[in-house]
Amino acid sequence: MRKRAHSSLLYELEYIAHSCNFFLFPTTFGILDTEFSFQASSVQFLNQYGFNYNKFLKKGIPYMNEEQEKKIKHSILTGNWKVRSSLDKDQIKVVINEVTRWLDLAEEGDQMTLPGIAGFQAFEVQLVLRQALPNIWTVLRDRGVIVKKVSQQHRWYLEHASGDRDSCWKEQILLSARGFSVFFQMLVQAQKPLVGHNMMMDLLHLHEKFFRPLPESYDQFKQNIHNLFPVLIDTKNVTKDIWKELHFPRVSNLLEVYEVLNSNLNPTKDSAPVIVHGNKCEKYAKKKCPHEAGYDAFLCGSVLLKVAHLLLQRVHGHVPTSEPSFPQYLDVLAPYVNQVNLIRAGVPKINFSGPDFPSIRPPILILTVRKWPGVSEQQVYGEFQNLCKFDVRRLTQSQFLLLTNKFKDVRSVLKEYRCHPTLQVSLYRYWRHSPNVNCMLQVCSVVAAWALLGFLLGRSSP
Repeated sequence: MRKRAHSSLLYELEYIAHSCNFFLFPTTFGILDTEFSFQASSVQFLNQYGFNYNKFLKKGIPYMNEEQEKKIKHSILTGNWKVRSSLDKDQIKVVINEVTRWLDLAEEGDQMTLPGIAGFQAFEVQLVLRQALPNIWTVLRDRGVIVKKVSQQHRWYLEHASGDRDSCWKEQILLSARGFSVFFQMLVQAQKPLVGHNMMMDLLHLHEKFFRPLPESYDQFKQNIHNLFPVLIDTKNVTKDIWKELHFPRVSNLLEVYEVLNSNLNPTKDSAPVIVHGNKCEKYAKKKCPHEAGYDAFLCGSVLLKVAHLLLQRVHGHVPTSEPSFPQYLDVLAPYVNQVNLIRAGVPKINFSGPDFPSIRPPILILTVRKWPGVSEQQVYGEFQNLCKFDVRRLTQSQFLLLTNKFKDVRSVLKEYRCHPTLQVSLYRYWRHSPNVNCMLQVCSVVAAWALLGFLLGRSSP
């Protein structure tokens, strides 16, 4: 952040955005071999926006959570580490055979280079070679792994040298295996505000991938996230709260929010802080790259500053005479701190620093279908899509749940389908419509009927 001069000799704040993209790939090391899956529609979506799959798969930065780190650390430090992947075993076998053949002809002091081995894989190869061959030593260099033939006495000296003790070397392996998790811990320790847009899914991933597996308890999840990031700001929650009041046009994504705030519709456009791209981010200055992590981060930060400036004007009733500071922006955003937006949920947002707000969601509707055998969720959705948008979930063979976030949609459907011959729509009542409850009541009815019959037969017998 810096100030820059106007021709009128006034100064305005200028924020410099340094946007980064990190391509991540799960750590595969020893016993750790994470499974993950792709959804076809997600792959198509990322293809549409130019996601670099080669970089993700071939050069992805490793990462792990705390539980995975404990397992790997124990395996490495106790010497119980083994290569588990069949692919890795084949590659390691080729390397060992190549080095073994070279050792038969090499003299003490000779060395060879294993090219094309770098990064985390280089530590893995060195660990295997040192364990398998007692008369070699390995060093990692820019051009690859250097293997040197040494005597057993010199090997002992190298293992106990201050710069390359076995314990220190294994710690380096662990550090390399942790990868991006090191950066995550830096974020946690910094205790800076964490900003996102509709960020619930992001928080779930942060917890699962870098901290610990998601807990069974909802309250425990909230507490864990709050301990990691005491200040959360969801720009989706902030903008949703003020959008209608300012009569801004409806938007459906982060880029559209940013463009509205940058347009003449924003009454504080001319006085808002200026946000520019850093020296190595010229790509984003020339071209829009929606759904690319670095660009979305820039949009999110920009939206935060511009909305905070809007809120500050509302508090003062005019544009402040002096340039607002970032702490002033945080003060005006205080009512939105730790409130994360939810979609199609029992509550409109999660409060990570206290109890959740009461639900203000529209009631769920239940659709009972008659004379339409084999009807699917997609067909039900198509029936209503011209009137309003509903999420459709099958409840029984002939019943479906209809969910929306607009009260007017509920009223419209109840009115429109009041006398429909084949589609009966009503408010969903758990104790009346739940299949589990109905099943339990039927069982209780049967048991009660048999008990009553037995009682009557017992009384009538002599």
